[in-house]
Amino acid sequence: MTTILDQRKNIRTRKIITLAILAFLVIVVFFLSLFIGNGKDFMSLVNGFFHKGSRIDEILVYNIALPRALAGLLVGIGLAISGVIMQVDLNNTMASPSTLGVSNAAVLGANLAITILSGGYFDSNNGSYWNMNNPYVVTIFAFIFSVICVLVILGMSAFKNFSPNTVILSGIALGAMFTAITTILQYFATDTQLAGMVYWSFGDLSRATYTDDYIILTVVLISFVYFMIYSFQFNALNQGDFTAKSLGVNVNMLRFVSLLLASLCTAVCISFVGIIGFLGILAPHIVRRIIGNDYRYLIPGSALMGALILLSSDLLSKVILKDLSLPVGAITSLFGAPFFLYIIFRRKENLN
Repeated sequence: MTTILDQRKNIRTRKIITLAILAFLVIVVFFLSLFIGNGKDFMSLVNGFFHKGSRIDEILVYNIALPRALAGLLVGIGLAISGVIMQVDLNNTMASPSTLGVSNAAVLGANLAITILSGGYFDSNNGSYWNMNNPYVVTIFAFIFSVICVLVILGMSAFKNFSPNTVILSGIALGAMFTAITTILQYFATDTQLAGMVYWSFGDLSRATYTDDYIILTVVLISFVYFMIYSFQFNALNQGDFTAKSLGVNVNMLRFVSLLLASLCTAVCISFVGIIGFLGILAPHIVRRIIGNDYRYLIPGSALMGALILLSSDLLSKVILKDLSLPVGAITSLFGAPFFLYIIFRRKENLN
């Protein structure tokens, strides 16, 4: 006769197997992204990876494909874990990194750098490409404005004991304000500046370098370790503030630190690769349906799913059109938007 302990072991085993399968799929897609859609045939790039091909093949793999794949892996993890933490902190399964207006703030910062500081421009005379006078001016400004947005929201929310509704409404209001200012900037921008603004807002992993990857890795790793250490407290918080407090959880402090880390994680990812839509809400929802709400497994599961979705989307963006790579942010939004609508209508049905 099966005991409760045996049932729990079986459930835990299934969850571990699920995580292992996700990890395997991430590894497979990661390596496929190195060898597919990079301008050469598959086997040439495989030989280049093992230093058995031509020098050009090695350059394509190690200088172009690998930094891009690493960015997809790390940004996918970062946005997914940020989404799952924001959802539990705000007690709203519809929450995501864009909920706090961080994306809008990043776009404003980037546009200011392009317009005022001439951080970059779109050169239509030399093959239509993005020309950066200083490759990190736009990134730094996007990050600074994202951080300012986060600090303002957390500061405003402190007056309301970090009420989830206060955080969400503050984020919506600030996001609308940042969008309005961005629109004004774009209205007065020159044609080349406007093209540069639009180009930057595209989610594009190809602009990432090894240096960018190291910075993203540092922030994502610190955030992930913190979230895993406090996964038991997130389980308690998921049962409600009263239950969490009765179990000794400092709810306000947990919300403050975890929201800050999740937002900073989002800010770093966005400032380097642009806007990646819907990933922060898509990955946690898929994993939650497979694994459940135990954050000891939901956090790493969401991280793996986020990496898998972004790497797969980037791979698709490289092969969907011959000799042309589409912005990966458009691919994630293309699949994420219908899923978002599905969640909305499903919740409505559950309420009826």
